[in-house]
Amino acid sequence: MIALVTDSNAQLPPELIDRYGIEVVPLTVTVDGVDYAEGVDLDADAFYALFEGGAPTVSTTQPSPGRFAEAYTRVADQGATEILSIHIGSTVSGTLNSARIAIGASPVPVRLVDTGTASFGVACCVWEAADRLAEGASIDEAAVVAAELGARVGNVFTVQALDLARSGGRLDPGVKDESAAIPVLSLVDGEIRAVGRASDVEEAAKVMADYVTLAGESLKVAIGIADRGATLLWTALEDELQRADQVKDLVRYRVGPSVGAHTGPGTAGAFFYPAP
Repeated sequence: MIALVTDSNAQLPPELIDRYGIEVVPLTVTVDGVDYAEGVDLDADAFYALFEGGAPTVSTTQPSPGRFAEAYTRVADQGATEILSIHIGSTVSGTLNSARIAIGASPVPVRLVDTGTASFGVACCVWEAADRLAEGASIDEAAVVAAELGARVGNVFTVQALDLARSGGRLDPGVKDESAAIPVLSLVDGEIRAVGRASDVEEAAKVMADYVTLAGESLKVAIGIADRGATLLWTALEDELQRADQVKDLVRYRVGPSVGAHTGPGTAGAFFYPAP
């Protein structure tokens, strides 16, 4: 039996965790000096509630090798004979290195995959690898699929606080705060760029859905929301995508603490890739 392991930055929703029996290793999120295990000690709702009194100081840290060793032992005890461990890109996090160190303590062989991406982009790689394994693929075949998909996953999103995105150093300087417009953004080649703008939530949903559906004739899509402030956009985007013939599989996820630390409350968006 091949077990799948990933990290919490993937933002995997319970729907996909349960569908494929995936083990998730939490990153540490530090808020105003207090450490939390993402998804264990601190969920999305509790995290964004901390912003209500003003923006807290937030940082993230990769899981320790010990956490990975515990996860590998746990899935082996459940019957796994091999482990496919798929993670956030090594250029943006030390998570993969922690997993590599833990391999020596694993009771079964572990195959690591550096997706080269982050957030639900990692989940897309896990999702596709899981589907391939369910179809009878070998661990090596599934690992290749996951590694190659990271470069092909698309994204589109909006944020309420451009200053937080700008402070991360990835926002295109040409993207400006406009009180009368909602900028529609995409992270492309490591830079957050404007791919459209809208005057209201309904128009933003349509701009985002159009951007998604241009990616192919058969798509797997996940739509995410940070907190209640983006619920209207989340719902409007879901309605647009459910009507699109190109969308073959659609799931929802929450933008959790390790991603929300860089995007803030009010974020909504989608990740997508061509389904085989």
